[in-house]
Amino acid sequence: MGSKTLFFIALLSLSAISAFADAAEESASAGPGLVMNFYKDSCPQAEDIIKEQVQLLYKRHKNTAFSWLRNIFHDCAVQRCDASLLLDSTRRTLSEKETDRSFGLRNFRYIETIKEAVERECPGVVSCADILVLSGRDGIVALGGPHIPLKTGRRDGRKSRADILEQYLPDHNESMTVVLERFAAMGIDTPGLVALLGSHSVGRTHCVKLVHRLYPEVDPALNPGHVEHMLHKCPDQIPDPKAVQYVRNDRGTPMILDNNYYRNILDNKGLLIVDHQLATDKRTKPYVKKMAKSQDYFFKEYSRAITKLTENNPLTGTEGEIRLQCNVANKHH
Repeated sequence: MGSKTLFFIALLSLSAISAFADAAEESASAGPGLVMNFYKDSCPQAEDIIKEQVQLLYKRHKNTAFSWLRNIFHDCAVQRCDASLLLDSTRRTLSEKETDRSFGLRNFRYIETIKEAVERECPGVVSCADILVLSGRDGIVALGGPHIPLKTGRRDGRKSRADILEQYLPDHNESMTVVLERFAAMGIDTPGLVALLGSHSVGRTHCVKLVHRLYPEVDPALNPGHVEHMLHKCPDQIPDPKAVQYVRNDRGTPMILDNNYYRNILDNKGLLIVDHQLATDKRTKPYVKKMAKSQDYFFKEYSRAITKLTENNPLTGTEGEIRLQCNVANKHH
């Protein structure tokens, strides 16, 4: 065997060792990933404290549960679950909270209330990303939904993703093809998407998002019996975004996360274009009908989809940071 051949083999071996070392280093940085009860040793009371705070805040302010539920989607769907949604704007960066896609999101101060309670018990241990996810989980229970066992161990990101947010979050007027593609990119299949949109069973929708279906002409796809109520709640063709002009997503059980949403949209009472499309598109309609018939099936698929969403590409191990304050990255604190 010639010296050139031996040199080439040695070079390949060194390259392989280097690549293996890089992969090992990257794996060590990421740590063990998400696990159940991540804080069992470092802050054993963490999940109980979060749950207690969610229950206390929900008793005082019922709409907090809707906010916590929306937070999961608006944070985790944009690249990863890292609480980037919670960051305030800086001189150089716009907050995700201030973008058009985040219209209507509120109650962020209560996430800070929960963080402060956790910090009193375990300073600098529990991430805002985990608080965001767990408060959403406990908010689902407060609204009558299923308890979903979720892994923890997320770390906090350091920057807002306002500049790329629209690449990830589908708008309520997008085609069903686009919506399915966006969710599929996160590993969420069609029944998972249908189940997640069941979150529209609770809360309310601002007239800003509805008037295009009422003015200048009423969308003929809307149930005529529902139109009168929508017009009463949204009397202005150009509503003031700051005005308290809303329509309940579900007039029957507005404060309960249940499968009534699916019966409503099959009856053409969906408020948003995406609700209407969900009930009429041949790819999603079979699952809508199945969830309308079975709350157990809805909860099963909902739990599976929430789990998938909250495990979307998290920062773990030594990646990111544990923020001291959820609305500010540590380097700016």
